[in-house]
Amino acid sequence: MCYSAQILDSYEKYVRNWGADISLRDFHQIYFLRRSTPSIRIPKAIDAWFAQPRNDDERQIKTMIDEHDAAQASKLEQEVFKQKTRFVVAERTLLVKTTKKALEDQRIAKARIEQSMSRLADLRRTGFKDRDARIFPMVYAPVMVMRNGRRTVVPMRYQCRPKGKPASYDRDFAGTYNARRDNLEGFWKPQFGSDHAIMLVVAFYENVSLNAMEHRALADGETAKNVILEFRPRPAQEMVVACLWSRWGSGDDELLSFAAITDEPPPEVAAAGHDRCIIQIRPGNADAWLQPQSGDLAAQYELLDDRALPFYEHREAA
Repeated sequence: MCYSAQILDSYEKYVRNWGADISLRDFHQIYFLRRSTPSIRIPKAIDAWFAQPRNDDERQIKTMIDEHDAAQASKLEQEVFKQKTRFVVAERTLLVKTTKKALEDQRIAKARIEQSMSRLADLRRTGFKDRDARIFPMVYAPVMVMRNGRRTVVPMRYQCRPKGKPASYDRDFAGTYNARRDNLEGFWKPQFGSDHAIMLVVAFYENVSLNAMEHRALADGETAKNVILEFRPRPAQEMVVACLWSRWGSGDDELLSFAAITDEPPPEVAAAGHDRCIIQIRPGNADAWLQPQSGDLAAQYELLDDRALPFYEHREAA
């Protein structure tokens, strides 16, 4: 179902290779909203787009990123201080008497200190790691849409909330980051043939069961074990993933969100134990996908059928 993907993380490649405009207005809006909405999550790799601002709009975005990072660092430092105090209090108690509470406080404090210190180090890190470009459901990602005849990159949440549906859809239909091809004229009818987008990724990740990956049934008494697999195309390439999107609400309540279209897997993905796969359309079909002809769904299915078919190598994700 493509529960996670590593997005194309280069601002310049969108502009140079794809001739796309970057909608700074939309990026400014989502960074502005993040200041008051902690649930908005943006990959570190996208923050890095604005590390060396080139104009006033980018400078404003950079300022909001710096303020957010400083606030996060302050919270983590406060948590470290709180847990260190908790650890010391428990340690003093244990010098006098061994109690279950003091032992538990010490264990929890130690774990939370380590966790907070790790997050602090990650927040302050300047070197790039692949995980900086990973997206998961409910995380924002750059996607391309067509605006006024121009390819335009906008930030959207990876989990689609269809227009007109209640916000509770995020909870009640948690799988809406995946738009099944066999349901495009069902659940996804309002978006299919109308609101199309493209996500550029270099790898995708899937949850599979260990026994399915090993092509065997569960042994008696064996509990199913989950394995996360990373799939990368060979030869290496940017995958042009067909997506649907929706604009929900308006003003401060506006939400742009999207879902990746998936289909039956190619043999090598099925052999690895997974039953779905993203649809990688051909780069030359990008504009036709982004500008669907009203009512001509057959033409859209043809674009999905005329897909790129690399070999997807897999390995267990780190």
